[in-house]
Amino acid sequence: MKRTMIFILSLFALCQIGFTAPFVERVKRNDSPIIGVLAQELFNSSNSYIAASYVKYLESGGARVVPILINKSEEEYTQLFKSINGVLFPGGGVSIETSGYAKAARIFYKLALEANTQGDYFPVWGTCLGFELLTYLTSGENLLSHTNTSGVALPLVFTKETREGRLFKGFPEDLMTSLTSEPITENSHQWSLTVESFNNNKDLNKFYRVLSTNTDGKVDFVSTVEGYNYPVYATQWHPEKNAFEWTRPYVPHSPAAIKTTFYMADFFVNEAKKSFHAFASKEEEVKSLIYNYNPEYTGAKSAFEQIYVF
Repeated sequence: MKRTMIFILSLFALCQIGFTAPFVERVKRNDSPIIGVLAQELFNSSNSYIAASYVKYLESGGARVVPILINKSEEEYTQLFKSINGVLFPGGGVSIETSGYAKAARIFYKLALEANTQGDYFPVWGTCLGFELLTYLTSGENLLSHTNTSGVALPLVFTKETREGRLFKGFPEDLMTSLTSEPITENSHQWSLTVESFNNNKDLNKFYRVLSTNTDGKVDFVSTVEGYNYPVYATQWHPEKNAFEWTRPYVPHSPAAIKTTFYMADFFVNEAKKSFHAFASKEEEVKSLIYNYNPEYTGAKSAFEQIYVF
């Protein structure tokens, strides 16, 4: 009888652990992340825009998106910062110093560093122009050099620090091999941060771990970075294009290229799940989501299949 009671009590304890452990894990993770995507000035227009591929990219990783409109007050940006779980600075063609895009990004970057320093996890991502902007915000200088990298897919050259980094840690070995041997990272930029410029700048060296580099045949440039002590990530190349942009022949669509899109999205969205910012009310959240806007088809005249215009 005594042995039977011990068995029953042990079984009960195991059941309790089995039921409570997943719950404990869930409360440590935000499974409804909302990520802000920064808009930028639309060429020859008073409007701003966001390419729809960035929205689809984040949605494919399990996040919802809020557009961050330009030319708002710092108070408005601060309130939005407290409501979202991460921010993405997309590629584009505006100034990294004087545009509305740059001014808004500067505020979010500052808020993100302050929050993370205080233990309030908040990830930041920069793609292409966003990469260039982050290097400017971190160093306080425009250190970019002209490169012949406008419309070309390249394999990555991983550094000795890649394995120590966070970004590629969960990538399968076959995909890591493809990234180094196949041209599956699309570049659409005329300006780059050279390896030499990075190495000569103390602020960049202290802040960023270089995960990959590339070359245009003459100049070696930095192509992927992550913050050592902050969840700040940036790629000079476009992970979102492989799965969602079809207007240019140099955008790769191979199986490995598509996997790259989704593994990158999965990584950043999981970073956003570590943030517990939230809107003050469900009503405010619903009004802020990108679902309130309709994307326009622009594939016949643009590098983007669709854009959101604000």
